[in-house]
Amino acid sequence: MRVDEFDFELPQERIALRPVRPRDAARMLHVLGSTMADATVRDLPRLLNPGDCLVFNDTRVIPAQLEGVKLGGQARVGATLHKRIDLRRWQAFVRNAKRLREGDVVHFGAGVLADVEARGEDGSVTFAFQGDEPVEILLERAGTMPLPPYIASKREIDEADREDYQTRFAEKDGAVAAPTASLHFTDRLMADLAEAGIEHAMLTLHVGAGTFLPVKADDTNDHQMHAEWGRIDAETADRLNAIRGRGNRVVAVGTTVLRLIESAAGQDNIIRPFEGDTSIFITPGYRFKGIDGLMTNFHLPRSTLFMLVSALMGIDVMKAAYAHAIASEYRFYSYGDSSLLLP
Repeated sequence: MRVDEFDFELPQERIALRPVRPRDAARMLHVLGSTMADATVRDLPRLLNPGDCLVFNDTRVIPAQLEGVKLGGQARVGATLHKRIDLRRWQAFVRNAKRLREGDVVHFGAGVLADVEARGEDGSVTFAFQGDEPVEILLERAGTMPLPPYIASKREIDEADREDYQTRFAEKDGAVAAPTASLHFTDRLMADLAEAGIEHAMLTLHVGAGTFLPVKADDTNDHQMHAEWGRIDAETADRLNAIRGRGNRVVAVGTTVLRLIESAAGQDNIIRPFEGDTSIFITPGYRFKGIDGLMTNFHLPRSTLFMLVSALMGIDVMKAAYAHAIASEYRFYSYGDSSLLLP
């Protein structure tokens, strides 16, 4: 399909620069088939059925945004780590990457140094961090939260973002972007969901910065997704299959959860244990095999994520839903409002 089919006009004032407080006070557009209704995240217990299951991503965002200087020169370098290779090496998207060569050393401040090990064909750089301290500790010392460009370009990243850009489920270090659909959940909402008989499950997908990369191709067939590491254990896979088998719904909380479940599901609609990289790219025409619904924030025009929700609900339905959200002054993107999409 042509990428411009997924375009729409979004006024800049609709982009949320801070989350609402409390988190579960966000608005939520409920799209059921081709119908839609305004709601709030707190309405979730009444919009799902007892026995349905919400699936969350327990990845934790690390402070993966770094600013540094190349040793032996004056070139300033901005790096966003996006994929771990091993204990000391990370791939990164780099601002001013043309000034770096293999063998260069970059000082990121606070005593954090990294060797330039390689440059990829996609423009990424592989850094090998010096020393014996875990890279996570080095990042806590020198890094900042890697807020999306549409927020970071409009205001300074501050201490509030260390909490605001982390979900209540965050346990496993490795993401460089938050699974933002989960930002809306509070202890109170989780208690209300449990009281309503709605279950929940966990999996892990370490979200990479590639999620923010624009689609530069004119046709979706020519776009290459960046790989991200994920894991679904056998117990979780069996449980989700049992939930669907008894006629209840598996609802992914966020596109990261959806993409991992669909990567693990076979043509027989059975979800299997999964551990490894996935670069699944979902566009209209895709047949969903492992999920029955999606809770997600509002996405960028022409983005792979808007393509995904269009595949789930139909492009005409999603364009109508987004037009309604814009006219009704919903807040967009990572710190914005939510939608509940049930085909």
